[in-house]
Amino acid sequence: MTFRARQAYVDAVVTNYVRLPGTPLQASRQDRHFARTLWGKRVPLRVVYAAFVLAIARREVRSASLPRLPDVRTLRFFQGAIDEVLQTQPDPAYVHYLAAKIRLLVADKDTALRSGRDDTSDSRVS
Repeated sequence: MTFRARQAYVDAVVTNYVRLPGTPLQASRQDRHFARTLWGKRVPLRVVYAAFVLAIARREVRSASLPRLPDVRTLRFFQGAIDEVLQTQPDPAYVHYLAAKIRLLVADKDTALRSGRDDTSDSRVS
């Protein structure tokens, strides 16, 4: 595989990571390194995407009466979810369903990214 293919993969992972609610507005050098590691392990983008959806849905689609969880500070946070998706291969329809549940939160984060601010920290779905 080429350098361009690897760079496109890393960019896709990082771009989607920072779009998630509760993640930083910018990826760190360590986040990019971890994305390159995923490339080296040949983890498909669809697996990374499914892991993002599963992990964020678990964090955000919960009762508003529960305390807020701390923000995700590193892409490496998703390693467990990536491993889970690789092992269990969840039904794509279920991943799509969960993605729909967090769609508004992702849209709020996209707005914050465009304006350069992070005001999405308390918009949990219940």
